Amino acid sequence: MPEGDAVRRAARRLDDALRGEPLVGCELRWPTLAGRSLHGMTTLEVVSRGKHLLHRFDSGMTLHSHLRMDGRWRVRPTQEMTAKTVHSTAIRALLASAQWTAIGYRLGMLDLVRTRDERRLVGHLGPDLLGTDWDPREATARLRAQPDRPIGAALLDQRNLAGLGTIWTTETLFHTRVSPWATVDAVTAIQLDDVVRTAHRLLTAAAASPAFEQQVSAYGREGEPCPRCGRLLRAGPIGEAPEQRRLGFCAGCQAGG
Repeated sequence: MPEGDAVRRAARRLDDALRGEPLVGCELRWPTLAGRSLHGMTTLEVVSRGKHLLHRFDSGMTLHSHLRMDGRWRVRPTQEMTAKTVHSTAIRALLASAQWTAIGYRLGMLDLVRTRDERRLVGHLGPDLLGTDWDPREATARLRAQPDRPIGAALLDQRNLAGLGTIWTTETLFHTRVSPWATVDAVTAIQLDDVVRTAHRLLTAAAASPAFEQQVSAYGREGEPCPRCGRLLRAGPIGEAPEQRRLGFCAGCQAGG
């Protein structure tokens, strides 16, 4: 599933292409949006909120999307669009200005709401690691509110802080030497502050450069030597179904759990 950094980059691509431009074509291939049109509406901005995308229009409407596991937005020159491209069964949304067309493939969620009602869709999220509302104290307080929960599961919970997935949760805990299975109350105040600061630093760097994701130390490297101690890296399940994920870790370097 794309994490906050990838979603932020997607928002920038859409914003760069469509901001200030009226839509000359639009098709929303979503059962609950059948017949709804955005034709003629002008894009004010496209922003991310955690793993959510909010496409705001001058009409006071917002098109909300979530990529889930397989979704993505692509931008192509409108003049290059062909009948074959438009009729792809993977497309869930087409938003065309005179110059650029945004194509939403396999989107996991698509909603059209009044901009003033966006909170109904994203109001449950914790502070956004990449947002102007980022508040490390609030994120820490939310994590502390569930002391018996494994820290890895708590970090993945978007209600605590928004934007982390398995990649940057794995990397955050590896960098701070905390086991994903250490309970929140077993993590010291200094450690938890370090975890929150490190998550912010890593996600911010990844949002600025896609190449940063290639510099991971533990994610996806199960069976390889730990770059710190040489012990083989492992991965294990965390959380409960249907939200269970797998996180990488080093049993030698990461304390607790």
